[in-house]
Amino acid sequence: MQDFVRLIPFARPCWKRSLVALVLLTAVVVMDLAIPRLIQRVIDQGITPHNPAVVAQTAVVMLIISALSAAFAVGNNYYSVQVGENVGRDLREALFVKIQSFGYGDFDRFTTGKLMVRLSSDSGAFQRVVQVSLRIGTRAPLIMLGSLILMFGTSQRLALTMVPLLALTTVGLIFFSVKMESLFRRAQAKLDRLNTVLQENLAGARLVKAFDRAAFEGERFESANQDFTHQSIRVMQFMSTMTPVLTVFVNVGLVVVVYAGGLQAIRGELSVGQIVAFTNYMLTVMTPLLLMTLLSNVWASGVASAQRIAEVLDAAPEVLAAPDAQRLPEGAEARVAFEHVDFRYNGYRSAAVLEDINLVVEPGQTVAILGATGAGKTSLVNLIPRFYDVTAGQVCLDHHDLRSLDPDSLLAHVGLVPQEAILFSGTIRDNLRYGRPDAPEAEIVAAAEAAQAHDFILKLPQGYDTHVAQRGVNLSGGQKQRLAIARALLMQPQILILDDSTSSVDVETETRIQAALARIMRQRTCFVVAQRISTVLNADRIVVLDRGRLVAQGTHAELLATSPIYREIYDSQLGAGPQLAEAGERPRRSAP
Repeated sequence: MQDFVRLIPFARPCWKRSLVALVLLTAVVVMDLAIPRLIQRVIDQGITPHNPAVVAQTAVVMLIISALSAAFAVGNNYYSVQVGENVGRDLREALFVKIQSFGYGDFDRFTTGKLMVRLSSDSGAFQRVVQVSLRIGTRAPLIMLGSLILMFGTSQRLALTMVPLLALTTVGLIFFSVKMESLFRRAQAKLDRLNTVLQENLAGARLVKAFDRAAFEGERFESANQDFTHQSIRVMQFMSTMTPVLTVFVNVGLVVVVYAGGLQAIRGELSVGQIVAFTNYMLTVMTPLLLMTLLSNVWASGVASAQRIAEVLDAAPEVLAAPDAQRLPEGAEARVAFEHVDFRYNGYRSAAVLEDINLVVEPGQTVAILGATGAGKTSLVNLIPRFYDVTAGQVCLDHHDLRSLDPDSLLAHVGLVPQEAILFSGTIRDNLRYGRPDAPEAEIVAAAEAAQAHDFILKLPQGYDTHVAQRGVNLSGGQKQRLAIARALLMQPQILILDDSTSSVDVETETRIQAALARIMRQRTCFVVAQRISTVLNADRIVVLDRGRLVAQGTHAELLATSPIYREIYDSQLGAGPQLAEAGERPRRSAP
């Protein structure tokens, strides 16, 4: 419940409309409570003494009250829907902004499926609670309170006989609501798992098809789907017991009223109109309780979802800007230094990925990073834009610890081409301008030409205005990689990181890209993570990682002479690898 209260401030900007909705709702409740009194007047002052004028007058008043009640109810619905939709909008925006502040480590904790559920299902559940609270959720307690007061005003003695039953009913409702909140929380967790499996399959549909794993993935989805279904059945079965139990309480209450009230009427202590009015008020008290049981699933779901939403909103990002963070000047030299750097995912709770890395890259140098799979190559370059923070040591840019720099200022100096070329739906021009929306056309074309993308773009139906489908599925892997390189070059970064960014490009095109990069990246620092050793032969320096440690660095010629690991990689690709294979032998270390 504390997390639920934590989200209430999202309704604060709509407090005026909320107040209007509550005032209209109060008016509806007052008019509804007046109806039983008018019925009592019809019976006691009209029907019993045979006075048709009182019956007619009271009927007209009841019609007017009913019409006003309907009008006020429509107004209440109008404003409560506005408030609920605005709260849902602001909540989704707050979640999205919070997610944008996450570092890579935070995305390791919160998977895509979980975040999608919080942005859609959970925020929708809280939105429904707000709407219900301004409508039925507030109306029911007001009617109950007003009816209790009028019950005591009608017959205090008869009302006292109903107190134990009302108390028992209220306790039962509270028990059901508390129990359902935990059931809904478990159901939402099952929905997380279901969405994660679904998201993975939709994103990797082609891979599933290529490996003929549709049956396996079908079983995995069926398992998650069954878990969610079984939990949902438990929730619905538990909910289905609430209405019958409370209906029994209502019927018992009617019996008590008829019996006790009938005895009092026989003794002349109550009139028939009072018994009818009291019965209506009793039903008015009990009916909202029945209604609350039907709405308890909304409340329970909202409380469970509020806890999950608050978990994201209250999460402290792993990478935070220092209070006195300073901005890098525009003319940054881009000198990068790793000083005794250790790095572990999830802080100190996992094995070391990088250990005691000492590396200085001077401005204008191109540094290639080689190593076997799992050596820590991508982890190393991910520290430069501060996607993760080091566990020990420091990474410095122009002698400034990255943790002392403003993150936006740092990222403005870094261009990144990741292993997987991610494109967004829109035009090719929009994707190229993604990091620099105001880039002029001439610079867009120049960046595309440098990345060897200009020619194939012109061959597309609309050239630079060609629509890119979701995740770029209407482009080949090599085309997407070249567009990703052009996008990074258009930013004109002081530091360029190429993380295996030409793996889908043929050797001839890769050679032309390297020549263009050598020209464009003069006086700028470039980090190249590559699988093909031919990609890095002309680098100013080659760094070799092995199991998270920097084991060698130097030029190609120096490493061939001094580093057995580098020589093994070279031989496996360009040197003695083919000859060894013909002789029935294999190199001791596989290529990365």
